[in-house]
Amino acid sequence: MLVTDVLHGLGYATIEAADGGSAIRALQSNARIDLLITDVGLPGGLNGRQVADGGRTLRPDLRVLFITGYAENAVFGRGHPDRGMLVLTKPFTTGDLVSRIGLLNGPVGRS
Repeated sequence: MLVTDVLHGLGYATIEAADGGSAIRALQSNARIDLLITDVGLPGGLNGRQVADGGRTLRPDLRVLFITGYAENAVFGRGHPDRGMLVLTKPFTTGDLVSRIGLLNGPVGRS
């Protein structure tokens, strides 16, 4: 809810998904989706990395922000993030979130 509140405060519209399967269905829709923000650990069988990979299959230019309580290598293994992917580790401040969104999505605060 914090992420959604921050995004709304910055003028962004959001689509929320309760689990990985719901997120994939949202990504399969015709909705405009500029940025996927996902926790690495999700209920429902798919993790955040699987959702991001599926989303990028559907939308190759999809930018992704992973939120995790684990180290970055838990998301990317020993590799590096793909272009357009960043990790935000918990705990984080609202400023950290806004900064990462800005890095992925250009200047924040636009509609």
